[in-house]
Amino acid sequence: LKKASETPELKGILGYTEDPIVSSDIKGNSHSSIVDGLETMVLENGFAKVLSWYDNEFGYSTRVVDLAQKLLK
Repeated sequence: LKKASETPELKGILGYTEDPIVSSDIKGNSHSSIVDGLETMVLENGFAKVLSWYDNEFGYSTRVVDLAQKLLK
């Protein structure tokens, strides 16, 4: 997930952090999702637990603006 967040396709959309964070740290963040590397873990039988944070107002609004810009091209 860390590598994916660094790709040109997902840069600015998917974030990744290994800093200890709380929900108030995400307020105003434009990423659609920020993967919490400290809380994400591989479980048994090929399962994974992924904890991801997002600002449901600002992140969503940013994606709407991205879509509008693509439509105008």
